[in-house]
Amino acid sequence: LGKCQFNSPGQEQKTVPLIMNFIKFSAALSESANMHSGSSLASWEAGWTEGENNDKFFTHPKDAKALAAYLFVHNHLFYLMELSTALLLLLLSLCEAPAVPMLRLGIYIHATLELLALTVVLFELSMKMRWLGFHTYIRHKRTMIKTCVLLLQFAEAIVVLVRQTSHVRITRALRCIFLVDCRYCGAVRRNLRQIFQSLPPFIDILLLLLFFMVIFAILGTYRCKWFLSLLCRSFPDVMMPSYSRSPWSCIFFIVYLSIELYFIMNLLLAVVFDTFSDIEKRKFRSLLLHKRTAIQHAYHLLVSKQRPSGISFKQFDGLMQFYKPRMSARDRHLTFKALNQSNTPFLSLKDMYNFYEVVGLKWKAKRNREHWFDDLPQTAFLIFKGSALSFIQYTLVAVNGLWILVETFTLRGGIFPRDVPWNYIVFLTIYGIEVLLKITGLGPVEYLSSGWNFFDFSVTLFAFLGLLALAFNMEPFYFIVVLRPLQLLRLFKLKKRYRNVLDTMFELFPRMASLGLTLLIFYYCFAIIGMEFFSGKLYPNCCNTSTVADAYRWVNRTVGNRTVMEEGYYYLNNFNNILSSFVTLFELTVVNDWYIIMEGVTSETSHWSRLYFMIFYIVTMVVMTIIVAFILEAFVFRMNYTRKNRDSEEDSGVVFEREVSKEEITAVAEMYGRSGNASAAGQMLRVISQMDRHRQSSMLFLGRRSRTKSDLSMKMYEEEIQVGQVKLQAVLESSVAAQQPEFILFLLLPFHFSTVMVLRRFPDH
Repeated sequence: LGKCQFNSPGQEQKTVPLIMNFIKFSAALSESANMHSGSSLASWEAGWTEGENNDKFFTHPKDAKALAAYLFVHNHLFYLMELSTALLLLLLSLCEAPAVPMLRLGIYIHATLELLALTVVLFELSMKMRWLGFHTYIRHKRTMIKTCVLLLQFAEAIVVLVRQTSHVRITRALRCIFLVDCRYCGAVRRNLRQIFQSLPPFIDILLLLLFFMVIFAILGTYRCKWFLSLLCRSFPDVMMPSYSRSPWSCIFFIVYLSIELYFIMNLLLAVVFDTFSDIEKRKFRSLLLHKRTAIQHAYHLLVSKQRPSGISFKQFDGLMQFYKPRMSARDRHLTFKALNQSNTPFLSLKDMYNFYEVVGLKWKAKRNREHWFDDLPQTAFLIFKGSALSFIQYTLVAVNGLWILVETFTLRGGIFPRDVPWNYIVFLTIYGIEVLLKITGLGPVEYLSSGWNFFDFSVTLFAFLGLLALAFNMEPFYFIVVLRPLQLLRLFKLKKRYRNVLDTMFELFPRMASLGLTLLIFYYCFAIIGMEFFSGKLYPNCCNTSTVADAYRWVNRTVGNRTVMEEGYYYLNNFNNILSSFVTLFELTVVNDWYIIMEGVTSETSHWSRLYFMIFYIVTMVVMTIIVAFILEAFVFRMNYTRKNRDSEEDSGVVFEREVSKEEITAVAEMYGRSGNASAAGQMLRVISQMDRHRQSSMLFLGRRSRTKSDLSMKMYEEEIQVGQVKLQAVLESSVAAQQPEFILFLLLPFHFSTVMVLRRFPDH
């Protein structure tokens, strides 16, 4: 990789970038037949993160102009511009009619802002078209949907600007596509994809549910009220009239709810959970094959005819200088050694399969224990690893919790005392000493990398801030003192099941944020539609012809010598602006007497308004079921992983340990010196001086990183992965022995169609 023999001085610059395309954006095999052309530089630069970012192989830039657009599109400034433009378009709903009163803008202003934002989106799409090419661009469904929405929004904004008045703009609900398509919203796109993939079984069970609902509606002739009774919130209101006429009618309602609510709804969750788990497993398998296919492409470009047995360190070092430019020369060498399982001068294809797992390691020299004081930090850590002291810690936490409980019950009038309790100082001192000793033993980075340690540190820090608030009488910050009981969560670490539940909960937080954003996107779409149709329909003393008129009544009555106001607060649940619409939709989500809102809107509009509320309920039911299925899948996966790996109680992440000798480091430094890389040579010489200072002939390094879901999946499905590799290798070997290259091309077809075409065209490559 840029370290081989080249026929001309400029040829290295043209060839070096070729390989990174196969793992960054890799369809560069098509360029391997043209490695000496000017486009090879374009081809290689775009490279090695293809397998990591799961980009499509066929979207590889094909010439220098496409590469320039690719590099422009794939940088954080472009991502921020994309995100800020999408947020601006969404936030315009605060200022457009019906607007939030304090944020209302003139039509000329918000229409101009909209046109400006849409122009930026048009520029973004034009750069993507320049990178992808016209034919690839029009085949990408999400991009084409975004383009159609952009053109529609342009036309509407121009009409509003010309007419100087707003019209019914339901299409504003489609603005969320601009946010979904942002680079930073990849998790939201995955959630939406999983929702759509889970729809077929969901619809099947939903049809079964509606079938029984229709059957019971025919038997009971209650029509839409059966949908209300299914929600169970207004079940007595539906049943009681019949129950008052005949007590035996309750059997009819009990059977209905038993079938619909408790059987079919739980069956719906079970089916969605099974589908969701299968999708997660297939997704992991697909992404693993995708990464390994990219690695295979890059590997075959990196090996040369002079060295067909593997990748040398010179080639690997050149690769890493492009893939991770900020990685030090020492870390590049340690990464090479971590990948090299066979202890040979070359990396095999099997070694390279672990590229993504190893390249993210943070390397640090292991402590040398040549002096008496070197053992003090580790001694502090070993003290707190003992079972006796762990028991003492948990006992102190329990005593502290009981003390806080007794202290709470003995408060006079519920007023917190202004003086600092002595027990507060004692327990906080104990917690502080524990935290300091653990930080001393582990080091700050390793200590904070553990979720439980980070939790202990945060709670102790808040307790210290609460102590300062009490000591200096900072009344606005007294709420921090209330956080003291959070230390009691440490007691749940004692029981394994609680520990698994809490670990799963902490792991779910990042994904739950993306699921919450997905739900907000659905809220935005329904809020825009609700504002267009129902704005100004709900107000005090409305819905007088409805059965829910009391919920909207606002009257003053004179009782004796005073005036009493009777107020039904449901008029506040309206669609007058985007903020109140979000609150209303949340109340509909939690089924908070939602039929009152629906009946109020229906009485002021028409019976067709019920479709809006029923569709919203079904959509939120789909999203909430997916969220529950995700939580179940994560917990079941964690429990199965724990059962399969009972020995690993403490998850210390992914750890690699490699020893390097002075002779090895010297040889690498000389290699850098011969190639003129003085900076890298100086880094290796500093490692040698560190060895000389401690009088060592070798040094041990530890590489660490946090464990990801992919790592857990690799361990969970290890046997299946090995079986799949053996079968695939056997098929490939038999195909080669039988001289059936077309069959091998057919195996590659699901991964990369353009690779097949290139292999047909350039069989020597």
